[in-house]
Amino acid sequence: MPEDKKTETSGVSRRDLLHVLGTVPAAAVAAESAAHAQVQTQPQLQPNAETQTRAHAPLHSDSPAKPAAFQRKVFDDRQWHTVRVLCDLIIPADERSGSATAAGVPEFIDDWLDFRKQQDGTDYLAAQILGGLGWLDLESTRLFQTRFATASLAQQKQILDRIAWPARASGEDRRWVAFFTRFRDLTVSGFFSSKMEVADLPFLGNKAITEWKGCDPKVWAVIEERMKNGYKGLGGEVKPWTD
Repeated sequence: MPEDKKTETSGVSRRDLLHVLGTVPAAAVAAESAAHAQVQTQPQLQPNAETQTRAHAPLHSDSPAKPAAFQRKVFDDRQWHTVRVLCDLIIPADERSGSATAAGVPEFIDDWLDFRKQQDGTDYLAAQILGGLGWLDLESTRLFQTRFATASLAQQKQILDRIAWPARASGEDRRWVAFFTRFRDLTVSGFFSSKMEVADLPFLGNKAITEWKGCDPKVWAVIEERMKNGYKGLGGEVKPWTD
C-alpha cells in the first residue's frame, strides 16, 4: 500500500471534527440546619486520630478524574487488536498529526457498527467488517503462520495490496475488496471528523468575515478555463459551456 495516506478509490488526502452553575435549594439548606441542631443535642465524643484525619481530608482532589474506559459493543479483544493495527496502516502518524488510532477511529467504528445495527435492524454491516477481519487472520496464518495483527509490516502490506485496489484484485479476492473498501471509508470518515483532524485542517467554522475579496484569481482562472474548454473528472466528462 502507498504510504502517502491517499487512497485510490476514495481520493481522500491525508492533509486535504459546560459549565453548569447551580444553587443549593432552600429545602436542602433547611435540612442541613435541622441536622446540625440534632447533632448539637448528641453527646460530644472525643475525636480519635482516624476521625481527625477524615475531618481534615480534602473534599475534592486537584487531580483530574480519569476518563472512563471505552466500552466496546461489537469487537472482542482479538478483533479490537486487528482493527487498531489496520486503522494505523490506512492512516499512520506523520509530522502533522497522530495516527487513526490516536484520533479515536477504532472507537468511532465500533460505535458506528452498533448504531447501524440499531437503526437498520440488521447486523449486515457488522458481519461484513467482522468477516473481513477474520479473513485477514486466516490468510495471514495460511501464508505466514501468524495472525494479521502480529505479522510483520511487509507481510501485512502483502495481503492488503491484494484488496486495496479493486481494479487489480483477483476474482477470488473480490469479497474482501468490498470489506476493505468499506473499512477504509469508515477509517477516513472517523479520522477527518475527529477532534484532532478538525483542528489540523483547519476548520474555520462559522466565523464572521470582515472583508470579502472575491474568488482567488488562480482559482477563477481554472474555473474559466474549464467553462470554455470542458474537462474530464472523476464524475465523468463535462462539455464546454456555451452562452
